[in-house]
Amino acid sequence: MGEGSRFNGMKLEWGFDRFIPLTTFSNPDNGYLVNDTCVFGAEVFVCQEKKKGKEESLLMMKDAIKYKHTWKIEKFSKLDKGCEDSDTFNAGDQKWKIQLYPKGKSSGIGTHISLYLALADPTALPHGSKIFAEFILRILDQTHSNHDFRKATYWFSASSQQCGWPRFISLSYFNSSFNGFLVKDSSWVEAEVIVHGVANAQ
Repeated sequence: MGEGSRFNGMKLEWGFDRFIPLTTFSNPDNGYLVNDTCVFGAEVFVCQEKKKGKEESLLMMKDAIKYKHTWKIEKFSKLDKGCEDSDTFNAGDQKWKIQLYPKGKSSGIGTHISLYLALADPTALPHGSKIFAEFILRILDQTHSNHDFRKATYWFSASSQQCGWPRFISLSYFNSSFNGFLVKDSSWVEAEVIVHGVANAQ
């Protein structure tokens, strides 16, 4: 017996991107298309899943709210090679922070600025809980408003508390006075966060 497809709050549809070649479908000898008409059918079998391990309850946020936090970083050239944290801010009943590595992290060390969104207090989460969030991180162009940004969705948890990009922007591009990211040795970083759901272990 083949594997079934599991529907849930985060997976509302299943299907096939390459179900049948157009040439096969259009060939009259195959009988799929007759007099420019075709018939589609579906058989659905609902099976009771055998649960293994712990169960989870998923709470999806209706009309989820977008939260924005802006962080001014002064004396940028004086920052060391470690991680700089923004002030904590609230979004979706959770505390968050922006983490910036001015000299890079992981694959971005020495060549890029690394930028992440992180849970500010992951130990406050109940054991086994996960937060599903959509977010945008930006470094603001103070001259032309041509901001550099990245967007992602991620399940945050106590064991996976940080998500971002080790190669967010190259140091050479960031430091160029023409691009407006660094003005009078100050930079502005912005985060937009939408919490869409919370999964709790039961």
